[in-house]
Parts: sequence; structure tokens; C-alpha cells
Amino acid sequence: MPSIVSASTYHPPHIVEQGQTAAFARELFKDDFRDIERLLTVFQNGQIQKRHFAMPLTWFERDHSLQERNDLYIEKAVEYGTEAVKQCLDDERFLQQSLTAGDIDAIFFISSSGMATPSIEARIMNCLPFSDETKRIPIWGLGCAGGAAGISRAYEYCLAFPQAKVLVLAIELCSLTFQRNDRSKSNLVGTSLFADGTACVLMTGDEAGIETKRPVPSVLKTASKLMPNSEDVMGWEVKNSGLHVVFSRDIPVIVRDWLGGFVDAFLEKEGLSMKEITHFVAHPGGKKVLDAYEETLKLSTEKTLHARNVLSSFGNMSSPTVLYVLEQFMLGNVKQGDYGLMTALGPGFSGELVLLKWGGTV
Repeated sequence: MPSIVSASTYHPPHIVEQGQTAAFARELFKDDFRDIERLLTVFQNGQIQKRHFAMPLTWFERDHSLQERNDLYIEKAVEYGTEAVKQCLDDERFLQQSLTAGDIDAIFFISSSGMATPSIEARIMNCLPFSDETKRIPIWGLGCAGGAAGISRAYEYCLAFPQAKVLVLAIELCSLTFQRNDRSKSNLVGTSLFADGTACVLMTGDEAGIETKRPVPSVLKTASKLMPNSEDVMGWEVKNSGLHVVFSRDIPVIVRDWLGGFVDAFLEKEGLSMKEITHFVAHPGGKKVLDAYEETLKLSTEKTLHARNVLSSFGNMSSPTVLYVLEQFMLGNVKQGDYGLMTALGPGFSGELVLLKWGGTV
């Protein structure tokens, strides 16, 4: 089965403590909500301590055009993506020997927070010595589900081409979409939650011949599911001023009512149940979403510890976030034969599941 042999993350340079963003939001929103102090408890109760942004907090104090935001998205995404790829291919934590960009057969680029044609991975190919025959598969619009979906699509590619070495590169600069003049509660919640991040994963087919230092997870099976007529749950509204967040307060309820059946049916087809899943590699959409995972899937808090730690230190970075969690599991105490389940939810409304099994070194 295709294996995930290396994972890297790259953190944007500007670290902002949650108390700083709460003070910023209080000043911005105080004249629009009579109950502003009650609403600001979302900053304290969300279990986020700090986040990483592409720009300093002072940048958000004035308006920026869609062009200015998107130009920054392209510039920073290429910069961060280049660094994440280099780290992933030369990661002594996982790989016995370094790879070069020229060894890569395909790149799956995942993003939803900016627009670029040529897409970001093409621009990165001009910064690193990739083969000009490298396959490019940019995927846009999957939001928080994008990281898991990228793993799933790369798995299918490696099944078709067992000698392949494939990168999944997820970059989101959610902060650049911030709308100063949007006085909706969705924007206030988004201000407390979303952040910037970059993650890169190297996946290989069975005949790729890559040697690793640690046990690595293989992908056994994947699944995607769409909830019909749920476009208003999560996503963007594209307006003249840029991307405006759509973020329903009902997401934790949807997780409780919808995810359990999806997970149970998926695992049952593989002859498994949640009791046999040792490692729960969850996209931490927020504290309430993680609480809903635990409730509906009957998980202990220990099973969501890595997800909560990533949420605390980095916030919700959309598509890269689940790959940050995956990196923590890959560095942790795993045993040969352990099962893992990667799960992420995104616009559509949709879900992605990836069944993992840790083997020995490859």
C-alpha cells in the first residue's frame, strides 16, 4: 500500500497571542455589538493560545484591496511552500537519505485562501530543481477538508503508479482574507479561530524504494462524502472586497448527527470499528468540533490530544491543519500494526476519511 514517508510543517513568522487578537477584535467590533464582552469569550473558550500569521497585527489595522491581498498570498505561498518542500525532502527525522525535487513525479497542491494561475506549485517548480515533466494537480476549494483529500488523491495516484514519489503541499493564508468591515458574527468567530500555515507530505508507491528511519503509516482505504444542499454551512462568499467567511454555528451539531454514521459505515466495510483505531488524526476545526468528535465517536480525550495541541499552538489553518496533526503522530510512540483514522470536514458540506496502518520502516 502507498505510504506516507515524510511530513514537514512551516510556520509563518508573526506569532500572535490570543489575548492580542481579542483586544484587536474588541476595538474593531465594540460599536457594532452591544454584547461585545459576551461575544469575546469565544477567544478565551476556544483553547487557542497563539497563532502564526503571514503579516504583523498592525497590517490588519487598515483596509486592503483584493488585489493587494492576493498578491501577498502568491508571494508568501511560494516562499513558505518552497521551504516546506525542502524540509520534507531532506527530513532526517524520517528519511534515511535525502531526496531532490527532481525525484518527485507529481505534486498535489491544496489551497482555498487565494487564487493563482499559474498555480502556486508551478511557481515553486521555478524555485527548486523539479523535472519539467512533474505532474501538477492543483486542488482548490476544499477548505478544511483539503489536507485529508490531498492524501486520498495522492494515495490513488500511487496505486496507479507504484514507483511514484508524490508531494502533497497544503498552504493556507487565512489571515489575508480578514475583512475589517464585515460586522457579522461569523467574521468575529473567524477572527478568533483561523490562522496561516503550510504543510508538506511525501507519499510513495510500493515500488518507490525509499528507506525510512521510523515506522510510517500506509494508506489502506479512503472515502469522501457530501451532505446534499449544505452549501451554507462553510465556505467563502466572494465579494468585491475579497473572500468573506461562511461559518455556521451548527457545525458541531452536524458533526454529532452526521459524522458517526459515515465513520461507522466506512470502518465496517474494512472489518473494523472505532475501538480498533489507536491514532485519531483529526482536523481540529475548533474546540466544539473536537468535543463533538469525542461525543459522537465515543473517544477519550487522550485520542484528541495531538489535535488539541495543534489547535492550541496554531489555531485552525484550514487544509494544512490535519497534516500538522499527522506529523505529531508520525513523531510519536507508534507501533507496527497500529491503525489510524484521518478525518477532516470542509465546504460542501463534506467529509474525508483516510484509514491508516503503521508498518515497520520501509
